[in-house]
Amino acid sequence: MKRALLVIDVQREYFDGAFPIRHPAGHLDSILQTMDAAQSAGLTTIVVRHHQPAPESPVFQKGGEMWQLHEQVESRPRDLLLDKSLPGSFTGTPLEAFLREREIETVCIAGYMTQICCDTTARQAFHRGFKVEFLSDATGTLDISNEAGSVTAEQMHESILVAQQMFISDVIDREEWTSRISGDA
Repeated sequence: MKRALLVIDVQREYFDGAFPIRHPAGHLDSILQTMDAAQSAGLTTIVVRHHQPAPESPVFQKGGEMWQLHEQVESRPRDLLLDKSLPGSFTGTPLEAFLREREIETVCIAGYMTQICCDTTARQAFHRGFKVEFLSDATGTLDISNEAGSVTAEQMHESILVAQQMFISDVIDREEWTSRISGDA
């Protein structure tokens, strides 16, 4: 089974900007170890970077300092860097064509935020016929409070993982995924 790793929106905005990811503990290390494992196994790695369409946006401003990839993700090998302006990594990008050209059957989801771009991309992949692996410890989120209410990062993360496991994705941790890819290419 041919796999690809999607590393979604691991950008400075989530570390030094408006949306500091806080859960689960060790999320960045898990993402980096996942990227290293994919590289060692010879798997395709796609890094996705988000920007807001409005050039004056206060967050994820294309070309801005907080828009940049986290330096440790930037420095790792990748097969493709995709820019997107909506939550789903398939929308308005060549992602699907890139995966089909390489006969990829399964995509692995890592990155930020669990409930927005990771969840949307997993659903889009599933709708396009790909199998989806969603990494519980290599995705992450933060506490959220808005007009609809508030939830902790732990509550948000768990609820998305449970929803993904119901029908869309195989929710596993990095260690399980790493053991699965042994021998894959």
